Amino acid sequence: MTQHRWGIRLCYAMALGWLLTGAPLAHANEREPGDERWIVLGGDIAETLAALGADANIVARDDTVLYPPEMAELPSVGYLRQLSAESLLSVQPSRVLANQYAGPKEVIEQLAAVGLDVDMIDAPPTLAAIADKVRAVAQQTNRASQGEALARELTNTLDSLASLPPLPPTRAMFILQHSGLTPRVAGSNTAAHTALEAVSLDNAFAAMEGYHSVGAEALAKEAPELVVISKRGLDALGGEAALWQLPGMALTPAGRDQRLLVIDDQALLGFGPRAPDQLMALRRDAEALLGAATTAQASP
Repeated sequence: MTQHRWGIRLCYAMALGWLLTGAPLAHANEREPGDERWIVLGGDIAETLAALGADANIVARDDTVLYPPEMAELPSVGYLRQLSAESLLSVQPSRVLANQYAGPKEVIEQLAAVGLDVDMIDAPPTLAAIADKVRAVAQQTNRASQGEALARELTNTLDSLASLPPLPPTRAMFILQHSGLTPRVAGSNTAAHTALEAVSLDNAFAAMEGYHSVGAEALAKEAPELVVISKRGLDALGGEAALWQLPGMALTPAGRDQRLLVIDDQALLGFGPRAPDQLMALRRDAEALLGAATTAQASP
């Protein structure tokens, strides 16, 4: 039964190769080096390729790839977790480099079945995994020495951040996005929670898991002392004045004192090579806002 299902998948995938490219994609490995056509799936993988100078062959991306700007202008093949073989094969790729969340699994299997090189990179949402991810991408693109140098640089920045003394105990609220009159905030087991911990801020909503919308009553109860929000989220809300006018915000210390930190969520939460510097910048901004000793100012 398993062999039968696999045979059907293989035939389907080969048919797609004929229909979309005019020839079986199994011959992709016969391309000349200069004819390489790569698809990158995952914003963190795209950032890593760019940081390693290994992005010259990229011809398409998924919707999560928003940086660097020139890569964001490439054709999109869809959303990272909801891809289709038709869309991916339509750009006639010879290789796919993807993070572990690319899928569905069946689509990835179809790509491999027609002869594409499909490199899946482990991308756990942890700070410790950033350097390993860089090394893995570097290995796949024959840039091991550059990858090791970049990995060490990123690790040094994270080590410097971790060695800083703790900030004064401060309850922070991380707003991921906003819908209507209810902010959607980060609880535990999220990239945002990891970022807050890394810069020595306490997540006011750590008791809940994941991202949830919270109303005025919850805001008053948890009493965050400062707000962290992305620039995109703040702009969508209508600016800082609109933020403080959200129901319940005036009942919080953050709202009364109007303590706000604005971040680049793509750079910070994607856990790509930009994340360590973004975390250090967030720590510096938090120190300045809280009037703490500027210990991070002297750090790399």
